Amino acid sequence: MNKLGLIAGGGALPVSVAARCEAEGRPVFLVRLAGFADPHLVRYPGIDAGLAEIGKVLSGLKKAGCTAVCFAGTVSRPDFKTLKPDFKGATLLPGIVAAAAKGDDALLRKILSVFENEGYAIEGADDILGGETLPRGALGAIQPSPEQLSDLRKALHIAEKAGELDIGQGAVVCEGLVLAVEAQEGTDAMLARVAGLPADLRGSENSRKGALGKTPKPIQDLRVDMPVMGAQTIEMAAAAGLSGVGGLAGRLILIDQAAIVEAADRLGLFVWGEPGE
Repeated sequence: MNKLGLIAGGGALPVSVAARCEAEGRPVFLVRLAGFADPHLVRYPGIDAGLAEIGKVLSGLKKAGCTAVCFAGTVSRPDFKTLKPDFKGATLLPGIVAAAAKGDDALLRKILSVFENEGYAIEGADDILGGETLPRGALGAIQPSPEQLSDLRKALHIAEKAGELDIGQGAVVCEGLVLAVEAQEGTDAMLARVAGLPADLRGSENSRKGALGKTPKPIQDLRVDMPVMGAQTIEMAAAAGLSGVGGLAGRLILIDQAAIVEAADRLGLFVWGEPGE
């Protein structure tokens, strides 16, 4: 197998990707982004690097013999003025800053182009994980009602429209009312915000209402920024009183499907994969 360079941000996705490579015997080299990567990733061969240490990253990947790279995990947009680039980073930073001014998608495309121009193939985390994405229909024991599906579909529509403007990947709708749209804060913070809304606007543990919808931005490169859902998403949706969560089938990465199903069935939430076009 060709050696993979895993550019690891925060969250569980890089851990899952590294573990899958290990289980399949695929050699992997970690680039642990300082301040973001999970501490458990230190057990894999690799380096720690700052966001602007692009020369260090490229040199590390080359010395390790990597032929492909995967970007996985969350990375907050930095204050570019505080970054400490190496020489290669300094030459590329003006173009990266200019791309960032056009939005997150333009920024990601610019970063991808740096690695592609160096000859690396870009692999999506979902491909490495063997297509562990949301399947069509209900995942788990709970079937959504027509009213709940209506809320989910509206949430997906709102998220898609927001994505066209490069805002975010998720939205929450309850009885037709848009309660939240995800922006830079991420899904967890959005759900915490919904949980803090007045009780008459959202559901509760005894009377669940509303749904979270997550969908890719129409303009984004799915190799690097496909939405992710884990059991924690289910737990936080439950805490917000929602009746379920969902996304487009095949376009939402599942982190530990068994754990997601267990949490959803235990808490009484549906998980739904909406068929795409």
